Amino acid sequence: MSTNEKQASRIEQVCFMNMCMICDNAGNVLALDKVNDSYTGTTFPGGHVEKNEIFNDSIIREVWEETGLKIESPKLRGVYHWHRDGIHNVLFLYKAEKFSGELKSSEEGKVYWIPLEELKKRELATGMEYVLELMESDQVNECYMKRKTEGYVGTLY
Repeated sequence: MSTNEKQASRIEQVCFMNMCMICDNAGNVLALDKVNDSYTGTTFPGGHVEKNEIFNDSIIREVWEETGLKIESPKLRGVYHWHRDGIHNVLFLYKAEKFSGELKSSEEGKVYWIPLEELKKRELATGMEYVLELMESDQVNECYMKRKTEGYVGTLY
């Protein structure tokens, strides 16, 4: 096997995504009730990183498209990832406390402010319990979702 073949065998297809928990300094977070997708339920705004896009620019763009808010200085809080159909899906989790603009919903779903503890009682989108743990913890910063017979099961690192 040539060096190029060895390198190629270690390279996998990757899909980069992002999600941002936006806090308003009054104990509320910005929730998104995701609709019209295979990923539905209450979640945070975010989406796919576009080709040749910087991760920081991507989360700012996605939040603006889905909420009408322009976030400033998003902080990376963790990585949530899984493999499906031969693709390694990698979701970068951000937190932002500075923003401007007027809140407006999009075709992605309704956006609204809600106390964090109330959000936890909603019908959350798949995996959000792990996302929330990563967002709130200083001990863990990675979650890998492994496919099991009963569905995906997360492990925190």
